[in-house]
Amino acid sequence: MIVYSSTKRGFLNDVLAGEVEKQVLSSFVREMGHSTGQAEVKSWRNSLTYMSNVINDAELPDDAGVAIEYKIPQTSKRIDFILTGRNFENKKTAVLIELKQWSEAELTDMDGVVSTFVGGGKREVNHPSYQVWSYATLLEDFNSNVQTENISLKPCAYLHNYAEDEVIRNDFYKEYIDKAPVFLKNDAKTSSVY
Repeated sequence: MIVYSSTKRGFLNDVLAGEVEKQVLSSFVREMGHSTGQAEVKSWRNSLTYMSNVINDAELPDDAGVAIEYKIPQTSKRIDFILTGRNFENKKTAVLIELKQWSEAELTDMDGVVSTFVGGGKREVNHPSYQVWSYATLLEDFNSNVQTENISLKPCAYLHNYAEDEVIRNDFYKEYIDKAPVFLKNDAKTSSVY
């Protein structure tokens, strides 16, 4: 299930009009059967504005697909942002993007886990690269469209408030970062993932 679906151009227009988080919320209520808290609406507003800056790139066609809050069937997991289209080799591609508003994190000794401030306190949570890589793995293994259409999945994470440090790209997480690159606030556009 997809909460919001449009094209790159449609998404950019919705962000410019200041309507995108309202549309996402309206669709969320319709599709999920319940509302969500103001914190999530605020996170949509903030993160989706950053994403509009990233995809407002002439190299990305206006008709590229944009999906927001894709709920992976049979799970409670949702992919924040998906770009769809064809890559430079004309292969069907979906870029899965995990969006985080984090500005810092701490190393842990647990595989694929960092410690950061979320939900009102410091918690141990999945590293964003691990998280989005696991979503891609679920889709590759259990989504018949991905399999039959031979869709290339390119997972990545975008932490738009996070400055480079010794934690988020630490070698301890290299296995997952290699599978799902993590982009920070001063990095290149995600179109390089294609």
